[in-house]
Amino acid sequence: MSRLETMRPDPEADRDGEPPADAVETLADEGLTFRVWGGDWCPDCTDQLPRFAAALDAAGVPEERVEQFPVEKVDGEKRGPGMDEHDVAYIPTVVVSRDGEELARFVESEDVPITEHLARELEPV
Repeated sequence: MSRLETMRPDPEADRDGEPPADAVETLADEGLTFRVWGGDWCPDCTDQLPRFAAALDAAGVPEERVEQFPVEKVDGEKRGPGMDEHDVAYIPTVVVSRDGEELARFVESEDVPITEHLARELEPV
């Protein structure tokens, strides 16, 4: 399995403070799987993914529930496994699923960090 260096948990990378405990707790749900597209060359990824990885670690999410898809830049175009099938155009992109059904998605730049955005998307309606 390919790995992203930027998905190494790095609590020191969280310069904006700890993610809310309830957001981290939301990630701990045993039925959730996470697909992460990113590039170790991408400034947004190197900024955001280490903090997200630290939140996954804090939530106790096992590695087998986190799939990593390294994206390369080739001739100015982003290319990587599963991008077409999962409609990924920007990175980082994180897709959260349960039983194969997409429940939440973070794409590149939202108004809050990845963990908080996904927790907000996963809140019961």
